Amino acid sequence: MQKIQKPAAGEYKDYSAAYISKVPDDGMVLQYLQTDFETIRTLVMDLPEEKLLSAYAPGKWTLKEILVHMMDTERIFAYRALRIARNDKTDLPGFEQDEYTPYLYANERSIANIMEEYGLQRKSTVALFSNFDESAFTRTGFANGAPLSVRAALYIIAGHELHHLQIIREKYL
Repeated sequence: MQKIQKPAAGEYKDYSAAYISKVPDDGMVLQYLQTDFETIRTLVMDLPEEKLLSAYAPGKWTLKEILVHMMDTERIFAYRALRIARNDKTDLPGFEQDEYTPYLYANERSIANIMEEYGLQRKSTVALFSNFDESAFTRTGFANGAPLSVRAALYIIAGHELHHLQIIREKYL
């Protein structure tokens, strides 16, 4: 699997640095996407439904909602990366995650259904980034009024997942 170097400062909005910093510096981000998905799948597949439907505090998401939120975020950043890789200079809109939550309907879905979709999304993401040529990774466009490179979008996807994996381990299991 190809190595993709971490993005440099200036290739992403400042708040994304917290996610990007969670990903190791060895360039194996695509491999981590595959193994981290398997880690999450192993953690959640056998949990009782009551655990999947609980939030650790009032106003926080359930575990199922977190998983679907992670997929939404992955899709949005993969779409942004595709547009930027194709040299689209449009400033792509931001999104408000909390406004999406009522429309996730995650708690009505089975964990098997959620993880099946998550697995397909992950395969699509890995295939997309695996087929960009080297020059695409440093191509920079704009999203939500800030610069975003293709490789920054990839590292944000991976780091965002690691962020939520940490929360799942600390507050849900």
